[in-house]
Amino acid sequence: MDDELRDRVREAAETNALLNAVKHDSEAQVGAIMGPLMGANPEFREHGDEIPGVIAPVVERVNGMSGSERRERLAELAPEKLEELEAEDEGEDHPLPDLPDADDYDTVRMRVAPNPNGPWHIGHARMAAVVGTYKERYDGEFLCRFDDTDPETKRPDLDAYDAILDAIDYLGFEPDDVVKASDRVETYYEYARDLIEKGGAYTCSCPQGEFSDLKNGGEACPHREKDAETTREEFEAMVDGEYESGEMVLRVRTDITHKNPALRDFVAFRIVDTPHPREAAAEYRCWPMLDFQSGLDDHLLGVTHIIRGIDLQDSAKRQQFVYDYFDWEYPEVIHWGHVQVDAYDVPLSTSSIAELIENGDLAGWDDPRAPTVASLERRGIRGEAVVDAMIQLGTSTSNVDLAMSSIYANNRELVDDASDRAFFVRDDDAHGGLVERQIVGGPDAGEPPLHPDHEERGRREIPVAGGVAVEGDDLPPHGERVWLKGYGCVRHTRDAFEYAGDDIDAVREEGVDVIHWAPADGPALRLRTMDGDVTGVAEPGLLDYDADAVVQFERIGFARLDDVAADAETESVAYFSHP
Repeated sequence: MDDELRDRVREAAETNALLNAVKHDSEAQVGAIMGPLMGANPEFREHGDEIPGVIAPVVERVNGMSGSERRERLAELAPEKLEELEAEDEGEDHPLPDLPDADDYDTVRMRVAPNPNGPWHIGHARMAAVVGTYKERYDGEFLCRFDDTDPETKRPDLDAYDAILDAIDYLGFEPDDVVKASDRVETYYEYARDLIEKGGAYTCSCPQGEFSDLKNGGEACPHREKDAETTREEFEAMVDGEYESGEMVLRVRTDITHKNPALRDFVAFRIVDTPHPREAAAEYRCWPMLDFQSGLDDHLLGVTHIIRGIDLQDSAKRQQFVYDYFDWEYPEVIHWGHVQVDAYDVPLSTSSIAELIENGDLAGWDDPRAPTVASLERRGIRGEAVVDAMIQLGTSTSNVDLAMSSIYANNRELVDDASDRAFFVRDDDAHGGLVERQIVGGPDAGEPPLHPDHEERGRREIPVAGGVAVEGDDLPPHGERVWLKGYGCVRHTRDAFEYAGDDIDAVREEGVDVIHWAPADGPALRLRTMDGDVTGVAEPGLLDYDADAVVQFERIGFARLDDVAADAETESVAYFSHP
């Protein structure tokens, strides 16, 4: 990081630290301002490892100010931010807008409608986060309806049903009802028959290309004026499996001259020869299209408010034709833009992730490199942190960018206080490899605190008799000193660390670097990260934890222990959460 960028980081950090301190009327925390800082300044992200060290002195300076001094300084640097904080103090601020006409309904009932063709990626979590939050605000109901009526193009994955419910649970919500559309095919048939009787649908055997040409020209196909009896007979033949795929469809009769060709006589049912993977639905060959099935279910299952992508505006217009035939009121609709997620090289696409897993490029849906909900959970990131970041995006019709740093900042606030500290020395080229040195003189062990803010938790004893391991980049030149955190000052001789005392002024006044370390014979650890696996050694106390515990590896970041070995020779595994 050059000096110019370092100055910009300090300036931005001061504003964010002041905001954090003034908003919460308490001392600012480095972890709490990292997310906003990185989110507002994407060019800082590639220097994520250096940022905490640059901003720590700035935060300390802000924390030394009185409350009035902080407000005065914030008024100088960012008066508009201070005004926003003062406006928030006058009333509760909701990042999500009020639902339209919510008071007109006895119970607000909203749905997530996943296609279970795979577990959820991070983008999918937005709908559940927002719907679940609205449920809590309005004391409403949350429906999870699996729209699994496409057994061919978006073929359901039998494991995905439970995986999606697990993802919703991880986010902190429990659906009031869970429905599989593939269980409701007979219901769709009954309403299709009613629609035929009402003159709202007809069977069509036009080849797809031929019908498309007619539709685009605003001309009716020769089957459009077919009588209801013939249509009913042919539809029953579809249900009975008497047609092959592509031979016959049932169309909703709309307006063949409508200015939007996409709304002209759309398909409601088609034949799919590929059997559904669910045994209970495998017998069906006549399947509803999503617009027909989803529109029908929204009414029959009592949905009052729908959130859907801005690119699906035509869906509501198609479904409105069906609602008009049945004289139903259409639910309230909110359209929003797509969410893009930074920090990943893997596309935010279920099919792309599945392909990478199949090819062996990813180890599974919970691989730390995968932009999936399962990956976040395995990395030890709390569902609450994801929800808070998602609802901050609001419901804008514009596409929005989700900075992972905002999730990390939220999670840091949730886990920091409870997470014990530990040392892990990485043996990789990016940090100069692992270097071992004997200690000459000095105490037999280091005793850093389990948590710097909680002395009552005690200290961890780290022996040095067998030598210590440090990262190559931290090794000082011969004759120079370095401070082993929790142990003391040592001087690097030709082949050892010679103890040089425990006077902290070496750090405070003389600028001796503080580094982390571990016993050379400490337990082996593999840290799985978004950039690949990193191996090294940790301190012995790591073996005392249970799997699923979250610790903070000092100078590295938070990690969730995934597999804790029984001894130091066997490799333990942890998943990196974030800095």
